[in-house]
Amino acid sequence: MATYEMVIGLEVHVELATKTKIFCGCTTRFGGAPNTHTCPVCTGMPGTLPVINRKVVEFAVAAGLATNCEITRYNKFDRKNYFYPDLPKAYQVSQLYLPICRNGHVDIETSAGKKAVGIHEIHMEEDAGKLMHDPWLDQTMVDYNRCGVPLLEIVSEPDMRSAEEVIAYLTTLRQTLQYLGVSDCKMQEGSLRADVNLSVRPVGQQELGTRTEMKNLNSFKAIARAIEGEYRRQTELIEDGKRVLQQTRRWDDNKGASFAMRSKENAQDYRYFPEPDLPPISLTEEFIDGIRARQPEMAQEKAERYQREFGLSAYDASILTSEKPVADLFEQAAAACGKPKDAASWVMGETMAMMKEKQISSDMLTLAPAALGRIIALVSGGKLSRQSAREVFAYAFDGGEDVEGYVKAHGLEIVADDSAYERAVDDVLARCQKDADAYRAGNQKVFGFLVGQTMKALGGKADAKKLGELLRRRLGE
Repeated sequence: MATYEMVIGLEVHVELATKTKIFCGCTTRFGGAPNTHTCPVCTGMPGTLPVINRKVVEFAVAAGLATNCEITRYNKFDRKNYFYPDLPKAYQVSQLYLPICRNGHVDIETSAGKKAVGIHEIHMEEDAGKLMHDPWLDQTMVDYNRCGVPLLEIVSEPDMRSAEEVIAYLTTLRQTLQYLGVSDCKMQEGSLRADVNLSVRPVGQQELGTRTEMKNLNSFKAIARAIEGEYRRQTELIEDGKRVLQQTRRWDDNKGASFAMRSKENAQDYRYFPEPDLPPISLTEEFIDGIRARQPEMAQEKAERYQREFGLSAYDASILTSEKPVADLFEQAAAACGKPKDAASWVMGETMAMMKEKQISSDMLTLAPAALGRIIALVSGGKLSRQSAREVFAYAFDGGEDVEGYVKAHGLEIVADDSAYERAVDDVLARCQKDADAYRAGNQKVFGFLVGQTMKALGGKADAKKLGELLRRRLGE
């Protein structure tokens, strides 16, 4: 059997974080009752005229600069003609001939090493609506709220050769866009979704195979599974002497298989022509330089600053800056408590463990940085034990912000009465005489057990340092 390699290019659709749509003043807010975020312009009523949202252009240029693209000084919009029930105009305003950004690249790193993935172009366009199928009523309903939401379509070169490279590319791209503030990249809300163009060919062959496109994949796990599944499907067809058809396919993650939707269109099938209702956009050097000057601190720069200012290790800094919501949480919590190393420990420890337990991503966090900062300050100030702090943290992680009120209401303040410590230590040493004797005989391991028993006797509300010192004195040190 011949060895085949996969060749992958991505079309990534990114909803921009503007307050209004690309060509009208309707809100882009996610959700809302169906067909309430609409107007005559975004629903394609006859006689209406679009007006470009300046912020969309600014975000597109910022994304292009951050991905090493050439910015097209003179760019324009085109009409992409096709009919979908959720696109009321029966055409989409996009960019084909003169997209706003071209010829860029994103640097990725995988187990195989570092690699640059080329970006063919970035263009601006409008989103379509959403179809909702009701199997009970046997009806399909349409919600036009999403019509006209501004999109960037980021089209890569076919430079990726594995699912690992695809995920590394998407992770880097999402991180870049989040740091720029051009999109929240919430895949669960459709703010970032990818179409995967995949073909296979014998290793060593230069000619590309016939590609298929899998549409609107919106989770990294689904994308990785879809790539592996489609690779197997195409190689099996070739080995059986059959042809791979150029198709648009739908990936069913539950069934672990893709299904044909329609034959794959080419650009000529869409009958592109210049958009007559929108003038071309001419970008001045002053405009572009102004956006370049406002580019924010990116992940690598932030990681270097964390090492320099906070004394964090390179590894810790890279973890904290891997996703912007995590970096924001750390910085604001550190500022609130004045203990950056403690804040780093809580974010990388308790926070990430709780995220994993609850299976939520960083963009779904409801933990208030100020609340986390107050928890850290109470622990470092000797007013809250680490054990009790974890209980308070669970409350704060779910959105609770009145940390002091919670501590008081649940009686979690650290024990301050010296006599209570002495009674607890004496009681534990009396009950655990054999362990105490073992410690005095040189078995250091039992000390932790004795501390734990005493802490338990004090309801987990003891000052660990104070408790340890007292226990050592009672043991004869």
